[in-house]
Amino acid sequence: MQGRRITIAAMTETVLLALDTSTEFCSVALLCAAGPDAGAAVPEPRAWTRHEATGAVSSTRLLPAIGELFDEAGLALADCDAIAFGSGPGSFTGLRTATGVAQGLAFGLDIPVVPVGTLLVCAENARRRDPAATRVLATLDARMDEVYWADYAWDAAAGDWRVVRAASLDAPAAVVAPDEPFTLAGNAADVFGERLAVASQARVIDREALPHALPLAFAALRAFRAGRVVPADQAAPEYVRNKVAQTTAERLAAKAAQTAAPAAAGAVGSTTGEGRR
Repeated sequence: MQGRRITIAAMTETVLLALDTSTEFCSVALLCAAGPDAGAAVPEPRAWTRHEATGAVSSTRLLPAIGELFDEAGLALADCDAIAFGSGPGSFTGLRTATGVAQGLAFGLDIPVVPVGTLLVCAENARRRDPAATRVLATLDARMDEVYWADYAWDAAAGDWRVVRAASLDAPAAVVAPDEPFTLAGNAADVFGERLAVASQARVIDREALPHALPLAFAALRAFRAGRVVPADQAAPEYVRNKVAQTTAERLAAKAAQTAAPAAAGAVGSTTGEGRR
């Protein structure tokens, strides 16, 4: 989702709250960062996080976790300059949870919202874990035998990511590899194995580079300072997929295909002689 650019006044410190419930984790981060006008040697932002496996009940944990972080930081919600959220793709319910909480808090505080794609968060997570990860193919299990994926290149001059291929939804075999050495981020390699053909071409596979509020906060901080924000009432999830489950016919067809595949393989092996041992 593209937000309109809003000019952000120079500031000495930025307080940014980041939320992500796109997966089975309830992830919250609070970032307190010195402004770029604070001097040549800008200190690393102070950060507080909660990242907990909550399953389907992230909505009940999100607000308490936010309160805990502000208490730990000695800050108040009113100190916030912006609220970021993982806009998707991901769990439909989780995306709506993070969007709704971000909207509600930002509206009450009269501050902007920063939507950040979850695949970009995977790329940011990979680069923070490995500075050499400057070309990242982010891939996440989309269920229903499909993959969410996007291709990002780090622009050192701009100090930000460039989108090579925007977030897409495809079968594992249809994911396209970058044209240079790359890091494969996310969980799709574990889920699909050899069916995700691009995995064999990766320089590195980073299975831990998953959606998390801390890398989300760092990506959002850059977006906020560049003015890539939206008013609270314009925040919206980026589903990528337009349905949450297969129809009955699709499930039956998929089951029939899975049943037929071994039989077909055996028939081919028998014809070529490879099926006999």
